[in-house]
Amino acid sequence: MTRSFIVESTCNNMRIDRWLRNKLGKVPQSLIEKSLRLGKIKINKKKIKSSFKIKTNDKIELFNFDFKEKIKHEKKQFNPSTEVIKSNENLIIDNNKDFIVINKSAGISVQGGTKSKKNLVDIFAKSEIFQGTKPFSVHRLDKDTSGVFIIAKNRETAQLLTSLFRLRKVHKTYLAICNGEIDKDSGEWNDDLIRYDNGKKIIEKAKTIFKVIDKNTNASLVEMKPITGRKHQLRKQLFNIGHSIFGDKKYNSSVSSKGINKDLMLHSYQIKFMINEKKYTYKALLPDYFNKLLKTKRLNFSN
Repeated sequence: MTRSFIVESTCNNMRIDRWLRNKLGKVPQSLIEKSLRLGKIKINKKKIKSSFKIKTNDKIELFNFDFKEKIKHEKKQFNPSTEVIKSNENLIIDNNKDFIVINKSAGISVQGGTKSKKNLVDIFAKSEIFQGTKPFSVHRLDKDTSGVFIIAKNRETAQLLTSLFRLRKVHKTYLAICNGEIDKDSGEWNDDLIRYDNGKKIIEKAKTIFKVIDKNTNASLVEMKPITGRKHQLRKQLFNIGHSIFGDKKYNSSVSSKGINKDLMLHSYQIKFMINEKKYTYKALLPDYFNKLLKTKRLNFSN
């Protein structure tokens, strides 16, 4: 049995092994390598290696490729209204030919899941800004975290920005309002953070540079610059020192903070990076609820 596919523009410059997994599911690398050697997978009627990068309009042929397509829960695409699209377009800080930068609202996911949920990728996929292309997320930001977020407009820019994040050449600054008075005014947090993947315990090194901007006996406003990018890194590190972030329902070190507000007081305030010798710096204004709690807790911050 022979199946053939024409490479779409959104897959331009993608490795063939990655394309196969995107198309068919979790194909084992060993099966891909073997099938390529035997000529069961060809591009434009030629044998290639797994590192080969496909191009737009390439013809991919699978000859008796023995792999059952992965049965999975399809991600339900969120279908945004015109109002939702416009309200998110109004959050854009910068819009250029390669990417947009937005001040993400708290409570919205970056990407959709198995349940139909409001998410930025599906929203901007319907925006005129991405006409003729599609949005590519290049980094993470928790659903409940607000602030600076970048979405690439093409695969090449997505690959470049993803590499910059991976090589720690994108410098991020977060602000958080947390419970109690942090003793040290500045320093480094170095932790072994624990997470679980399919029941397997994984320990990861986490490093963050921090500076307390203002504090009193009730609360602290802290600036954080993560060096590593672990899941929930900042939330876990503040929890570990007994000063959890206000509004954090998962990592909460203070019973008294419950019910104060529903919003997570963690904000991605600034991002800095360089492309082709050009410096980019973006700041995202604090949400109203963040400013309100600063006032309530008598903490000072000047943008």
